[in-house]
Amino acid sequence: MGDAPLTIFLDGEEDTSRMARVLAPALRPGDTVLLAGSIGAGKTHFCRALIRARLGDGVEVPSPTFTLVQTYEGEPDIWHADLYRLTHPDEARELGLEEAFETAICLVEWPDRLGDYAPRNAIRIELRPEGEGRRAEITFGQRADLAALLAAEFSGVARQIARVALLAGAGWQGATSEALAGDASARCYERLRLGRESRILMDAPPGIADDVATFARIDRHLRDLGLSAPQIHAEDPAHGFMLLEDLGDGVFARLIQAEPGREAALYRAAVDVLLHLHDHAPAPDLPDLSTQGWAQSGEVAVQWYRMAITGKGGNAAALTGALAKALGRWADGGKVMILRDYHAENLMWLPDREGLARVGLLDFQLAQMGQAGYDLVSLLQDARRDVSPQTGARMVAHFVDAKGLDPDAFAPAYAALGTLRALRILGIFARLCLVDGKAQYLAMIPRVWGHLQRNLARPELVELRAVCLALLPPPSPENLKRIEEQCGNFR
Repeated sequence: MGDAPLTIFLDGEEDTSRMARVLAPALRPGDTVLLAGSIGAGKTHFCRALIRARLGDGVEVPSPTFTLVQTYEGEPDIWHADLYRLTHPDEARELGLEEAFETAICLVEWPDRLGDYAPRNAIRIELRPEGEGRRAEITFGQRADLAALLAAEFSGVARQIARVALLAGAGWQGATSEALAGDASARCYERLRLGRESRILMDAPPGIADDVATFARIDRHLRDLGLSAPQIHAEDPAHGFMLLEDLGDGVFARLIQAEPGREAALYRAAVDVLLHLHDHAPAPDLPDLSTQGWAQSGEVAVQWYRMAITGKGGNAAALTGALAKALGRWADGGKVMILRDYHAENLMWLPDREGLARVGLLDFQLAQMGQAGYDLVSLLQDARRDVSPQTGARMVAHFVDAKGLDPDAFAPAYAALGTLRALRILGIFARLCLVDGKAQYLAMIPRVWGHLQRNLARPELVELRAVCLALLPPPSPENLKRIEEQCGNFR
């Protein structure tokens, strides 16, 4: 950690002073702080705050721009040097700084003037203006312990330290970074570039359901099956970071938008991956909900979607009962490993690979045991894009034929699983708006409502249809506006 830089974003002078006050009491004889940065970056402000934190707020701390060095008596003494006007390192030596580096606390502005006289184990702080504040990049020399003090003071710094350490350990500390579009979870992603290579940094804060450790376990299982989950180059499960292979930009949804004629071929490849997954043993220790548990997961539609529109709850128990009955009657057979969020925005086309490996897999860390048709529903009844009816019908037929299923028996099972998924998405999208302030998901609700209605049109689901229509108002423009008006109010 001593050689890996730590970056802290400081809102302004008060944050700069706060950083100085954190470090001040921990410094000891022989500690040197080298402060780099342009004129006005905050170097003198930092030094003034640190000196006053050790010696008292009433201490006069003039800038040493003209005197070159100001000294302050204390335990130990403090030397504050501004070397801007020096032209050669030997001039710094004549100031007596070499001895002070051994016995005092030294604060040195414009340390590049020191040349080879700069202490090797110094604490180095570079301050650079950024927006309305400034960025501090810090290396701690032999005082790596100071990083923990800053972590306790500045929100998120502990994880930032871990992030820096992970990248340094993987040899990627010098990479440039580009934020990538996130999803409905708390995870976020960055594309890192170093020379001609690129990696993806996953940032999944500890404590969320789909954590890094779970992702790694499922990732390795999928790769063992010959499937193209991203290779893991480095990981820190405790802090929620993972450095992954970059699978590129060939997202199914984008490719199909650019070339609609590719839809059937890409979806056929995606269905074949599911069939391959079902033909092999699942990853060990996957969650395995009962039929009742799956049915209860649909209550989110009442708890959030209905509540947001009507302002009151409903008979969620009636929905659970009807859904459990439908699932038990039509979709309660042998279970397989399901990935749950298997859709065109989580699938990548990798044309340089062969066979099933051409389909890159993302967002599978919530994998569990479930019915074979669940991921097929996720793929073909996509909340984010309209799959053509022809492609949908052909993929269902291919799936049924490959698994040797009875088409007439699979149809109500597919509809029951589609109803379950649509109910869950209605509730989750409403919650994302109300709790997380993500109003963009409301635009997808009418499509999900359409999936729900088509699934409930099956004659086998007549009882479930009656319960759903009694409880759930349609997503009319007026109803969606009611949800949007409450966006973020339930944080």
